[in-house]
Amino acid sequence: MAMPDVGLQITGKTGGARDSRGRFRKGSSGNPAGRPPGSVNQATRAAVLFLDGEAEALTRKAVELALAGDPVALRLCLERIVGARRGRPVELAGALALPPLANARDLAGAMSSIGAAATQGAITPDEAVALSQMVESFTRTLDAAHVERRRHWAGAFFRAWWKKSREEDGGAR
Repeated sequence: MAMPDVGLQITGKTGGARDSRGRFRKGSSGNPAGRPPGSVNQATRAAVLFLDGEAEALTRKAVELALAGDPVALRLCLERIVGARRGRPVELAGALALPPLANARDLAGAMSSIGAAATQGAITPDEAVALSQMVESFTRTLDAAHVERRRHWAGAFFRAWWKKSREEDGGAR
């Protein structure tokens, strides 16, 4: 007995929502309602309920272990106290003087200033990378504006040529 082609089978509501390869088409799935927002895995829910009453005792034990010299407990406690280090604002006044970015000629000066500030320790390497990415973004913006200008003028020249050639031919085209 021959088995039907699975890709051609239509099963319930979702059968028509699949493409020829058996995958769901964009915007439709086997469970359109999806998982309810805020729902938690049963194992996670059980662990939270189990640990909920012991949070104070566990915290106290972690602090005791950290104070006794346990490096893992120490790192855990410090991460909770200090938190993850995020970037700091760059003090541009004394550390770095970027020229105003108005055209392509300004880009080399800006990158030079960023490199000099990073090598002198006025800004961190991460800050130098972030500033360099900002300058690169400006470069892409200049490129996009240049392409748009070229398209505009190419169209304007073509329209002028077309109009002139029609006038010369007496409107025969």
